[in-house]
Amino acid sequence: VTAARASRPTAQGQQKRTMLNWLTNYPDKVMETKKIQMKGGTCLGEKNPTWLKQNGDAAPLAFGAVLVAFGAVNCVIGHYRMATGKGKLEL
Repeated sequence: VTAARASRPTAQGQQKRTMLNWLTNYPDKVMETKKIQMKGGTCLGEKNPTWLKQNGDAAPLAFGAVLVAFGAVNCVIGHYRMATGKGKLEL
């Protein structure tokens, strides 16, 4: 037990906390982002909504819109085929 206690300070002095130091000393950009979000007020349904103010906001919005449109078109096609009986697989 005493050997473990005696070696503890040397073991702690040998640690290289590169990953942990990087995470703890990571630059804080919250206020910088907050300035962008608050510019012109916070509006959710106006011409310049808060969720579309940052530089990278348009790409995820476009990707989501494409996914929703793709799903809606496939739903319409499926309902049409079920209603008319077209597109059946021959068994």
